[in-house]
Amino acid sequence: MTQSPNASDNAQAMGCELAREVLHSAGRLRLGITGWSMLPTIWPGDTLVIERVGCEEVCMGDVVLFGRDRRLFVHRVIAKTGNLAEEVILTQGDGMSHPDQAVKPSELVGRVSFILRRGKCIEPKRSLQFFDGIVAALVRRFYWAARILAELHVMRQQERIVPCQN
Repeated sequence: MTQSPNASDNAQAMGCELAREVLHSAGRLRLGITGWSMLPTIWPGDTLVIERVGCEEVCMGDVVLFGRDRRLFVHRVIAKTGNLAEEVILTQGDGMSHPDQAVKPSELVGRVSFILRRGKCIEPKRSLQFFDGIVAALVRRFYWAARILAELHVMRQQERIVPCQN
């Protein structure tokens, strides 16, 4: 059965609201990732552990979750502007060529505290290391590079799955 674009939009909007509610009540949330805007820091298939925070607790270099246009985004904080009453956060995906529109305090959902990948718990760094910076620059400039890296990542993960034998 194929979903109409409205059904997909509604499902994303409900997911966004559910994430907000879980963070509000429990303080933490696990979220699976499908996109590649944060390559090479976050890969499709990674699971993020997100904690509830306010704008005043977010620092430059943090990776945050925010909701906008009925969707969720996970991007890195590149700056904070404004005064305490009207502070906004500027974000950009590591693999994106342009920054996002300013994130308002009401759009901020939480901060990524850990990345779960292949059984490992990784704390996100506040800046890209040398090799990661090269990969991010390649992904920003060439869409095909992101596709190839994502496909190689999926193939690598599939290699690790060993079927049971009788």
